[in-house]
Amino acid sequence: MNSLSAPEQALASGHWVKLICGASNQDLVAIEDLSGLYSLAGVHCIDAAVDGAVVEAVRRGMAWAAERGAGRPWLMLSLSDGVDPHFRKAWFDPQACPSSCPRPCERVCPALAIGAAATGSAGVLAARCYGCGRCVPACPLGLIEERSQVLAAEAVPALLAELRPDAVELHSQPGRLAAFASRVSQLAASGVPLRRVAVSMGPEGSATRVDALATELWQRFVVLREAGYRPLWQLDGRPMSGDLGVGVTHAALHLLEGLQPLAPPGPLQLAGGTNAHTLAGLQRCGLAHRGSGAGAAGVAFGGEARRRLQPWLHAAQQRGSRLLDLDDLWTEALESARALVGPWLKDR
Repeated sequence: MNSLSAPEQALASGHWVKLICGASNQDLVAIEDLSGLYSLAGVHCIDAAVDGAVVEAVRRGMAWAAERGAGRPWLMLSLSDGVDPHFRKAWFDPQACPSSCPRPCERVCPALAIGAAATGSAGVLAARCYGCGRCVPACPLGLIEERSQVLAAEAVPALLAELRPDAVELHSQPGRLAAFASRVSQLAASGVPLRRVAVSMGPEGSATRVDALATELWQRFVVLREAGYRPLWQLDGRPMSGDLGVGVTHAALHLLEGLQPLAPPGPLQLAGGTNAHTLAGLQRCGLAHRGSGAGAAGVAFGGEARRRLQPWLHAAQQRGSRLLDLDDLWTEALESARALVGPWLKDR
């Protein structure tokens, strides 16, 4: 499994697993730990921000896993063709918070990015925030803002040429075809030979019908085909919510069920609400990958992957070390990572 063809084989057989580190996540120590442990657990791809320091952290984690016999996953970098919830961070002025506030924002933050323990000033630690948005409605005074981050067009080709990813993910939304095509032209201008271009898209609210979404994907398929890229369709049922439990899996499964007969050529991968319940749900619905190529080619785990390792990440932080250097901790954390990834790697 050391060849970079292994991820393609996983897509073809329905065993593909991707780790989502977060398109706006810049917590370098956590990214390195997550990348190392999930590479060792067997993921085929690691998705991260277009940021030199982040990419170096991912590659350090991959190298740590390779020293222990793991194959090298693809490095995938995430871009957006416009404002997108995956590319935002929370911000508020802690001086505006009343001393009597029970701080529900701190309690609901899955990244432990809010509070004096994280920041020293009870605000948001920007590097650790990955934009899930749960703190925004939790604030009783409406003090928390969303600050979007979109990479400038002129910066993309040079950055990709420098970072040399294996694949790119483009986050898009209905109605943004021209912006999508512009991003694809920037990929081509980089000169980087990409193994896949993933397109992340889900319905823009309940008003977008599955047939309308399929039309949007077909339009993007034409753009990618003309540019010579092979697509991978990431279906975002409920973005950044996999750690919330079994209920959120239904949106992803429902989207796959409706879109599968209408989608353009290319593997369909689940995301948004994916967790340990997803595979069983696919099997119950008859949507698990079959030899004909129908069904889900794989899955991406983000919030659930982080949630599972959070106790060990926190313990390592308390000891002032990366998790990968603490044998007594990382061996336990690896078992949790394997419990999430392992079922997708088996014939079923």
